[in-house]
Amino acid sequence: MKDNTRNFTILHSNDMHGDFLAEVREGSGDLIGGLALLSGYLNKVREEEENVIFVIAGDMVQGSLIDSEYKGISTIEIMNYLSPDVVTLGNHELDYGLPHLLFLEKMANFPIVNANLYIKKYGKRLMDPYFIMEIADFSILFIGIITEKVMDSLAIDQLIGTFVSTEDAAEEIGKICNAYKNNDIDLTIALTHIGFESDIELAKMLKPEWGVDIILGGHSHTVLEQPEIVNNILIAQAGVGTNQIGRFDIVVDDDTNSIIQWKWELVPINSETAAADSSLEEFISKFKNKLDEKYNAIITRFSEKLTHPQREEETTLGNIFADALAETSETDVILIGSGSIRVKELGPVVTLGDLKACFPYDDTLARYTINGMQLKKIFSHIMRMENRDGEGECYQVNSGVRAVYSDCESKLVSIAVDETPVVDDQKYTITLQGYHFINSQTNLGISNDELIAGGNSKVVSTSAYQVLEEWLRHHANIKRDIEGRIVFKP
Repeated sequence: MKDNTRNFTILHSNDMHGDFLAEVREGSGDLIGGLALLSGYLNKVREEEENVIFVIAGDMVQGSLIDSEYKGISTIEIMNYLSPDVVTLGNHELDYGLPHLLFLEKMANFPIVNANLYIKKYGKRLMDPYFIMEIADFSILFIGIITEKVMDSLAIDQLIGTFVSTEDAAEEIGKICNAYKNNDIDLTIALTHIGFESDIELAKMLKPEWGVDIILGGHSHTVLEQPEIVNNILIAQAGVGTNQIGRFDIVVDDDTNSIIQWKWELVPINSETAAADSSLEEFISKFKNKLDEKYNAIITRFSEKLTHPQREEETTLGNIFADALAETSETDVILIGSGSIRVKELGPVVTLGDLKACFPYDDTLARYTINGMQLKKIFSHIMRMENRDGEGECYQVNSGVRAVYSDCESKLVSIAVDETPVVDDQKYTITLQGYHFINSQTNLGISNDELIAGGNSKVVSTSAYQVLEEWLRHHANIKRDIEGRIVFKP
């Protein structure tokens, strides 16, 4: 009697963000994370199990000095070494621009799938929408879906568009399944980069006839105890970075094209789980050694370590960056995207390399004049609970600002600038990074036209990074506390 089932091991990562190097676990001396240990674990599983699949659900790039210095080229070279079977785009794959993304895609020795990024004028997809993997006489269909935030990244490129709503994404998956899923497709996996809550909404909208079995996601950096099961679809995500990897061990039935047995775990990547891949360590060290020579110069020292543990809240590191940029901008209010700060702690000694890895996005700073009513509108928008779900755009503000939001009332309770309550018809200056101006309607709840209408708009710097670096060079032994700049009342 023929056995119509197969065992598969699916390993999945997301939001690796150039997390190349292992770290020492506090209090033990053991190494955790890093691509050499991750590669060691991949090698181990590939040797132990028969049918192993490794996938990445977006955001391979951005977040480390090695990545930003080489604009993702180093990351793709290292990913070629890890050899994922299929990858989907994350929003940060667009950070170096669309032409560079297409260059990186040509460099990759693995398929990169995305079904909902289009060249609008011609109605053609930018990337391959799906990939069918043949393994152990079974066929597995992978479909890629990206977050609506790609629209933010591409807002200045009018040729490119995407279906941005969850409903449209569901329809796009249905289109691929209807066109390409047949009796030979044994398993269907959606690789998404839309955030965990959006994955749940997406699963509810998928028709059972389309036969999607698993959603492997990213973007919200969600850590799970076990996958969610929605509409008979398994939904999983593997946190952020390389300190862990998701692992599905499943049994698939060829007759019913369905999963009949599964087990999932979030596997820690450390020196206990696997031996480091010495060849990859050596490969990465070639990049690291070049950068160490260039970026080891000390530019400042804080009086203590500053931290940025959560982007939704005021942080000491966010405070010092906002103060530095606000001082140079001569502005009443500055909004610095919390996601611009890519590390959880910095200092007390800060090298040029530390700063580059911490604040890799270089952007313009521009100052606008608005009234108090508009300022309240902006803070009501950015402080609302729905924006603090791991998928929203959150901000750090300068020391002159005190804003209080009531979660139970869902409203801004108070906002003051320089200890004076904001007055509706009074004029205030607000400084934004270029990215946040371009996407002001989505991220701030106010249009470009409204920001410009007040007059006196001015680009105060073409490089926020250069301003920050110079300010830090001339401000040693400083510190910041949590001051109540942004307060959420439960």
